[in-house]
Amino acid sequence: MPNAIPADSVGLVVPQTLRFSEPLALDCGRTLAEYELVYETYGALNAARSNAILVCHALSGDHHAAGYHAPEDKKPGWWDSCIGPGKPFDTRRFFVVSLNNLGGCKGSTGPVSVNPATGKPYGPDFPIITVRDWVKSQARLGAALGITQWAAVIGGSLGGMQALQWAIDFPDGLRHAIAIAAAPKLSAQNIAFNEVARQAIMSDPDFHAGHYYEHNVVPRRGLMLARMLGHITYLSDDAMRAKFGRELREGKLSFGFDVEFQVESYLRYQGQSFVERFDANTYLLMTKVLDYFDPAADFNHDLSAALKAATARFFVIAFTSDWRFSPARSREIVRALLDNDHEVSYAEITSSEGHDAFLMPNAHYQTLLHTYLERVAREVGV
Repeated sequence: MPNAIPADSVGLVVPQTLRFSEPLALDCGRTLAEYELVYETYGALNAARSNAILVCHALSGDHHAAGYHAPEDKKPGWWDSCIGPGKPFDTRRFFVVSLNNLGGCKGSTGPVSVNPATGKPYGPDFPIITVRDWVKSQARLGAALGITQWAAVIGGSLGGMQALQWAIDFPDGLRHAIAIAAAPKLSAQNIAFNEVARQAIMSDPDFHAGHYYEHNVVPRRGLMLARMLGHITYLSDDAMRAKFGRELREGKLSFGFDVEFQVESYLRYQGQSFVERFDANTYLLMTKVLDYFDPAADFNHDLSAALKAATARFFVIAFTSDWRFSPARSREIVRALLDNDHEVSYAEITSSEGHDAFLMPNAHYQTLLHTYLERVAREVGV
């Protein structure tokens, strides 16, 4: 962490946990009898309880979206560039809630949690979760916090998909849905990437059919490969060329299979560091959540029909270099909204960072978010 906490930081934050004893029926046909959700809040809920914003995380995200957990932390939360005093999600005006979704590995009930029926970690026995399941659990979290309507539900990538599902399933539960670098469903190519990642994990000798906790091992090689593959898809060709080119680590060819190019070193580092902070079974679950997201499937595969009952105002943002969730996919969402005469704003941000651009500081991007959230603040009177 810097010598002094920046003035626009939310500062030191403490995660909180809520236990829910009301059973949650899941799309897969199973039921969670009880579960916990870990979350963080930034800012204060106003007397009218009208200024709450729900931040939904992407595949490998969690509840720690802003600020620091301890003075020695080297990095703040994953969306710290957007959350804090004077930032787009201005915590002087908004009450921001960020949670770790069900199935996660950062405190909310998931594969690493103890299954009360067996006294052992759920592991591969944890049920398959969907975005719709997440939204139901998030609605219960909001109710427990005294929030009947979110000023906005916002997220990037898989988080943006949650914002869309909120608008469909709980149309009166939010005023604005902000979907960033998202898609109405995955393409066959994206599902293929996810399947290769899962196979890398499941074919690791240390995977033990998902029961690796009981063997005191981690499928390190498989999870590392899965993350390396994923990371390639999050960056654009231009970003990788600008950052690494064909630069050699030692300045010369070694004529072997160890690390030679800087990009190889970078990918191995990303994979190795990911293994230390993420669970393999959770990674499998999260990729399935992505694969299964398709709200139009319940409406004869008509996205316009799926969004017909929505009452929220929408802000859809895409990035020019994002080839995993391209601007064309965001425009599909916009067209479906316009088919219903819904109020929607659309922005296509010029960026070279690829899919990861939604997490990175970008003056145009942050200005647009700031302007839109200023409008939301005026609507709710803060």
